[in-house]
Amino acid sequence: MSTAELTAPVSVRSPARAWFRLFSAELRLVFGRKRNMLLLAVTVVFPVVIGIALRVAAPHPQGGGNGPGVAFFNQLAGNGVFLAFIALSTLLILVLPVVVSVVAGDSVAGEAGYGTLRYLLAVPAGRTRLLAVKFATIVAFGLTATVVVSGVSLAAGAALFPVGPVTLLSGTTVPLADGLLRVLFVTLYVAAAMAALGAIGLAVSTMTEHAIGAIAAIMILVVTSEVVDNVPQLAAIGPYLPTHWWLSFDSVLRAPVDTSTLLKGLLSFGVYVVLFGSFAWARFTAADVTS
Repeated sequence: MSTAELTAPVSVRSPARAWFRLFSAELRLVFGRKRNMLLLAVTVVFPVVIGIALRVAAPHPQGGGNGPGVAFFNQLAGNGVFLAFIALSTLLILVLPVVVSVVAGDSVAGEAGYGTLRYLLAVPAGRTRLLAVKFATIVAFGLTATVVVSGVSLAAGAALFPVGPVTLLSGTTVPLADGLLRVLFVTLYVAAAMAALGAIGLAVSTMTEHAIGAIAAIMILVVTSEVVDNVPQLAAIGPYLPTHWWLSFDSVLRAPVDTSTLLKGLLSFGVYVVLFGSFAWARFTAADVTS
């Protein structure tokens, strides 16, 4: 065996190993911050509080209404699995976007504001790789928060409500294992939505050295999108808003599953990741972020 053959595998593995080291360091940095851990603690508390409040409340909602939240509430009295769907739909309004916005807004702007970004760029990793690692860390944090919400909700639901075969919103009853699989699909769908928001936040973060300003801008965008999406006169632009498809995961809770709606939502998330990821890359690789 030649010397070239012996060294070839090392050269192939070396970039991957360097990427993994950088990614691991970024994960330790993000998950090691007390502020971020506090945010995850909030996502743990909310499902428990929601479950206790619904357990104490009447078994059926008072008054009318036909939104997905009402439908979830009607099913909760019969199966604690639905607490996961209620918690995800409730926390998607504000809490999960705040969790992702804080990490995404701080990803580049925080480093630039503290003056540590120039030292990161002194490492021979490349700006593209560094930006990819930043985005991967945002996605990992958003996925962690979403999984925490689902996991705690399932535990609280099992403790507070009966658990068994799941009756879907369409009236079909499926085995508990099938219901838990649908919880997994919904969790991944919400995580994909948060990944799209993370890409938006990363792009905003490359435009400023003030993390607070970046976080505020992201949240203003989220709130504006949610408000506009609920104005009937602006329904034509609704499908193009970043928050429009967030709650479309209720399609998983019907038989048959409305795959068309789910695919439209995932396509929307993918488009936002590509567009804002490209903008962040163009901004980050060209701007003088070391000054």
